[in-house]
Amino acid sequence: MSQRKICVITGSRAEYGLLYWIMKEIEATPDLQLQLVVTGMHLSPEFGLTYKAIESDGFNIDDKVETLLSSDTSVGVSKSIGLGVIGFADTFHRQKPDVVLVLGDRFEILAAVQAAFISRIPVAHISGGEVTEGAVDDAIRHSITKMSHYHFVAAERYRKRVIQLGEQPDTVFNVGDPGLDNVVRLSLLSTQELSDRIGGFDTSKPYFLVTFHPTTTGIADPEQSLGALFAALDEFPAYAVIFTKSNADMGGRRLNDMIDEYAQARKNRVLAVTSLGQLKYLSAMKYCAVVIGNSSSGIVESPAMHIPTVNIGSRQNGRLKASSVIDCLEVKDEIVIAIELAISETFKIVVNETVSLYGDCDASSAIVKHLKELDIGQQQSKKFYDID
Repeated sequence: MSQRKICVITGSRAEYGLLYWIMKEIEATPDLQLQLVVTGMHLSPEFGLTYKAIESDGFNIDDKVETLLSSDTSVGVSKSIGLGVIGFADTFHRQKPDVVLVLGDRFEILAAVQAAFISRIPVAHISGGEVTEGAVDDAIRHSITKMSHYHFVAAERYRKRVIQLGEQPDTVFNVGDPGLDNVVRLSLLSTQELSDRIGGFDTSKPYFLVTFHPTTTGIADPEQSLGALFAALDEFPAYAVIFTKSNADMGGRRLNDMIDEYAQARKNRVLAVTSLGQLKYLSAMKYCAVVIGNSSSGIVESPAMHIPTVNIGSRQNGRLKASSVIDCLEVKDEIVIAIELAISETFKIVVNETVSLYGDCDASSAIVKHLKELDIGQQQSKKFYDID
């Protein structure tokens, strides 16, 4: 029997970190063949040319699809989606995968799924059914769900939501979040090793780990919100700051310029990096005092590692949140109060007793098992499932 070709698409550093163990297990499964296609920020010098890190990890890249224009306006993002559809159409024609595997809700993934759907290639989607009210990703995620044939979700609530969207229950699998696999599978760095790998920044002293992306829906001004975060961080001079920069979302480039300016003015205390990669990022999370910002890592990985999270604004509204996550408004005084609570001795008790809401840290094995056993055709006929 010929190997089933699983074409994995990755367009960002964070998404690749979640897909890493899935790709490793596909490679180790005799009945499966990994096809790897990189796109988006991986191919951009501005975002660190992170496809090189993928190659350094030992993966062979089968194809590259250029999508990212030097623009983060709504017009630029729309044109990038169009470029992606054209590029992925050519890629799928060349590679002829049996299944396209995607994760999440970014616009380059929407482009890939559109091309796969029209090419009659079954799509398997990871992390459907979630809600992030503060980002256009929310609608993109649900759109991907409707063009996908198989669904690997992170929690039972999300499984029910995918079914609510009209997907057949026997195609929706609750496997947990693959981000947690890194928590148990990676051998994290020591504080000295981490410091050495990030230019000598001293991680043995108290510090915050901060990631702030633009909120792409709603009325909040991302630049004002980031300014409020800067002002709040300045109220904690005893804590250093590691900033990981924003994704290529609408308005993200201006936020990254602001982060660079903030770090440049505080060289002795603040480090700004384009991308840490999964190993360094989770190692930095392990030793930090608080994870701050509006990244999904503060919702999924941080609670599993028993690290408090200060979640700012509406970007992650709608996601399941553990007891160690503190929500606050995008206002300086609110952020300060949240950070003070997060670093308090009383809150440490809450953090230590936090239970992850996203599975048992073995999503990759479950996903690959399903990929091997799925009864696929050239394309399944999709029938809308009505809930009684």
